[in-house]
Amino acid sequence: MSAPAVDALVPGSDLVAGSPAWTAEIHRLAEERDAVILAHNYQVPVIQDVAHHVGDSLALSRIAATAPQSTIIFCGVHFMAETAKILSPEKTVLIPDAAAGCSLADSLTVEELRAWKAENPGAVVVSYVNTTAAVKAETDICCTSSNAVEVVDSIPRDTPVLFGPDQFLGAHVRRILQRDNVKVWGGECHVHAGINGAELSAKAAAHPDADLYIHPECGCATSALYLAASGAVEPDRIKILSTGEMVHAAGASRSRQVLVATEIGMIHQLKRAAPGIDFLAVNDRASCGYMKMITPDKLMRSLLEMRDEVHVDPDTAARARGAVERMIAIGSSGGGE
Repeated sequence: MSAPAVDALVPGSDLVAGSPAWTAEIHRLAEERDAVILAHNYQVPVIQDVAHHVGDSLALSRIAATAPQSTIIFCGVHFMAETAKILSPEKTVLIPDAAAGCSLADSLTVEELRAWKAENPGAVVVSYVNTTAAVKAETDICCTSSNAVEVVDSIPRDTPVLFGPDQFLGAHVRRILQRDNVKVWGGECHVHAGINGAELSAKAAAHPDADLYIHPECGCATSALYLAASGAVEPDRIKILSTGEMVHAAGASRSRQVLVATEIGMIHQLKRAAPGIDFLAVNDRASCGYMKMITPDKLMRSLLEMRDEVHVDPDTAARARGAVERMIAIGSSGGGE
């Protein structure tokens, strides 16, 4: 799904998306409706640029929980808007397109999690934040890609752990902690899983002086370790990072070129953080169609019509809230998804 053209007119108005007049009107409407606009790092650039806050899922979850505004416009995918509603049940949470889903969240249903728990009595359930509210309600503690290791490490080593749904992040946690009693669900993000080791190796060979920023959801994360072990890439050039950590690393980096293995929307924020670095996507086709469903006209419609509202059953939200709050409390200084 291609990004909307910045010079396209917003349907129903004479405003050009991305123009100063359009930005001013979006912000005017937001103030009028007592709304804060949150945008994930994978959103199209014009949405990132107009949002009040841009970040990863953990950073945006924290903002959603503490923002003084009564309405949250969440430019992301549905599980993120659900998480905001879980943390702030008294607020109105809107998502500009209710159909913006997530293949990773869909890879573990609440029925599957309940069955998995029944097969492993006594295990602690750690669920990635990229899950539905119903799954979070069956979870002991949620995690993000930046604090997953800390979360699992906080559980006694003799206690079995059920980690889901992302198999690549789970493998990363097992490898770092050397814990064989961490069972990992076989889910994946279709975009990150498609960034493979062969592409990473080819890009690294073509750009031998570049640093590598790799999201732990990627199918190429293990290949990066092989590149380091083989001497093909200096180990200190390989950084396995959440999206929030990528922004921090870029801002502090002295590198001239960085290869980025994650969804391509991330490149926009990295260039803003470090305009002097040449950021190159390992796979320039790694675009999430769900993230790109949030367009300027849908954001405008959401503000004008106050739609589409996200609801979470109060009992489900109450049971999920503890797992999400424990996630926020662990590794509170790091980045998120």
